[in-house]
Amino acid sequence: MDVHIVPGVKAIDVAQAHQKDLMFQDEHTCKCMTYWVDEKRESIFCLIEAPDKNAVQEMHRKAHGLIPHKIIEVSDTLVESFLGRIYDPVDAEVTDQGLKVFSEPSFRTIMITQVTDPALIKFTLGKEKASRLLQIHTETVRRKLEEFGGKEAEHDGSGFICSFTSAAKAMSCACAIRDELTSIADLIGFKIGINAGEPIAKNDTLFGDTIQLAQQICNTAKNDHVAITTTVKDLVSKDQSLNGNHILCHTPQDENLLQSLSLKLEEHWQNADYSVDDFAKDMAMSQSQLYRKTTELFNLSPNLLMKEFRLEKAKELLKKQRFSISQITFDSGFTSPSYFTKCFKNKYGLLPMEYIDLLH
Repeated sequence: MDVHIVPGVKAIDVAQAHQKDLMFQDEHTCKCMTYWVDEKRESIFCLIEAPDKNAVQEMHRKAHGLIPHKIIEVSDTLVESFLGRIYDPVDAEVTDQGLKVFSEPSFRTIMITQVTDPALIKFTLGKEKASRLLQIHTETVRRKLEEFGGKEAEHDGSGFICSFTSAAKAMSCACAIRDELTSIADLIGFKIGINAGEPIAKNDTLFGDTIQLAQQICNTAKNDHVAITTTVKDLVSKDQSLNGNHILCHTPQDENLLQSLSLKLEEHWQNADYSVDDFAKDMAMSQSQLYRKTTELFNLSPNLLMKEFRLEKAKELLKKQRFSISQITFDSGFTSPSYFTKCFKNKYGLLPMEYIDLLH
């Protein structure tokens, strides 16, 4: 999929450019499947089957000269899940000249749900009760998606990633899910977050930036709140009241801070020498400022935030079961296996080897 930013773009112009692409697609071993055009946001997203990025660029260059601003590799299955189609709309208008014209934005509102690691829920509640509660979560989300017109894009056995064309419907769906799961939210660590955006931004995965921020705000929410970004707040404020609905929405400044904090943690989690002092300097803050913001956002000190981030990464490595505890210790930024084991036990209530046993 590629993205073109074209000021003043009109649907008819894109239809004509697409027709020219079709004329040159075979020459470059490409297949132009469809596109999305958003006149308001002045963006075009093309879905193309091609041997590589260079073939796409050369085809566009020869056809009409509009070189993409960015190209990423995508799965057609995921594209269909998020955007609803991988070919032209069947009801597209056809002009007298045989030109197929349609204007359909690719901008989507993304809703995610999160629960505690299912293996840990089973350890805490027992396999039978945990399975029953997780099934309630799964059935509730799917039922509400159908009710509010959302699409299930991904489900990894615990949390969902869902796509909506309407931010208002995504909000209504999220609130309905939250209300129905109130009685079990604490038991399964249920959280829900909503963001909105385009398929391609800085990240090289489909809706990667949108999903990432939705997850980040979700991590700061209480189980009885729906976490939304300022983008979603602006989209829905005209359609529905946000008062009294247990909605969490950070300021734009705190959203930017969340992204910066997450970026630094992602960059340095494997470095055991990365200290709170280093963290503060990277964030251009004093240690006291950093402490105030991390406790405000996560209810964790910077030191505990780094430790919990490393533990989550270590847990992901344990799931792969290709590494020894000793290797995972040092790969995840801990200084010794004994200290790692102690931290893991304090956080999750069991030893790393016991966690591995739960995965079987």
